[in-house]
Amino acid sequence: MAVKKSDKPPLLALVGPTAVGKSDLAMHIAPRLKAEIICADSAQVYRRLDIGTAKPTAQERAAVPHHLFDLVEPDSDFSVAAYQRAATAAIEEVLQRGRLPLLVGGTGLYIKALTEAYAFGSKGKDEAVRARLNREASELGLPALYRRLEKIDPAAALKIHPNDRRRIVRALEYFELEGRPISEQVEQTKRREEPYNLLMFGLNMPRQELYRRIELRVDKMIEQGFVEEVEGLLKDGFAPDCPGLKILGYRELVAYLQGLRGWEDTVEEIKKQTRRLAKRQFTWFRRDPRIIWLEVGEGKGLAEAGEIIYRQVKEKIPVQANSIT
Repeated sequence: MAVKKSDKPPLLALVGPTAVGKSDLAMHIAPRLKAEIICADSAQVYRRLDIGTAKPTAQERAAVPHHLFDLVEPDSDFSVAAYQRAATAAIEEVLQRGRLPLLVGGTGLYIKALTEAYAFGSKGKDEAVRARLNREASELGLPALYRRLEKIDPAAALKIHPNDRRRIVRALEYFELEGRPISEQVEQTKRREEPYNLLMFGLNMPRQELYRRIELRVDKMIEQGFVEEVEGLLKDGFAPDCPGLKILGYRELVAYLQGLRGWEDTVEEIKKQTRRLAKRQFTWFRRDPRIIWLEVGEGKGLAEAGEIIYRQVKEKIPVQANSIT
């Protein structure tokens, strides 16, 4: 028997592209809503990646409790499944304290996996198996691997393009590790109920204004010591191709420090790739009908957006509304 949405644990989410103002708005509304902030950013889970990921400051963390920042070292992998487990536990802890969990970030897959209760395999991934399958794709040709996929998981093969090497390899890897087709995992997810009484807002801003904010943010990061942060990571022995240093901004500065790119070109490349990231994030979130969009920028400030969120929480999350004034 399905559980009514209003009877599910409350979760407030604030999403949108990079540099649109999510963190500022979260800090503005959290005290009034008795909320604690939960990270939904795949870069901010890494320790020591502070300036280039625009993490909240020590003062902000002292003012409002923050969760799921600084979980792993830069040379560690952190999967979507691992995020889902960590976020689920953090939300439960916040709720047990009688507080409202406030999910904030721009990593769409993190947010979707958590709020739609994605079903994941028990084995995660295996780099050795993945490397072997990639070698086979190079040596035997990708069509050979696609034909193998058609035999073991025809449902998945129908949805994966024959030239999509990454997804073909992942589907074959999943079958080897789990002993069942990856399409069964997809169907299992579809059968699951969404676990939360979710109220999700997205921030939208005129594109050119957002791009100006992105450029100013990159300049500010450099002024704050972004280059020195990357230098320190390399000096401490982190490999240039480790997961943390492949993140946008870090990878470009690694190339600069290795003498592979000039300074002006490096700065412009970071700005260009960040603009492209923002565009991809917009595209991802626009597909989610659960999001209530708020316009910010062009004179529309945090106070106005915050008031809309406050009223909606009072109306749509009745359990939480009893604890706020």
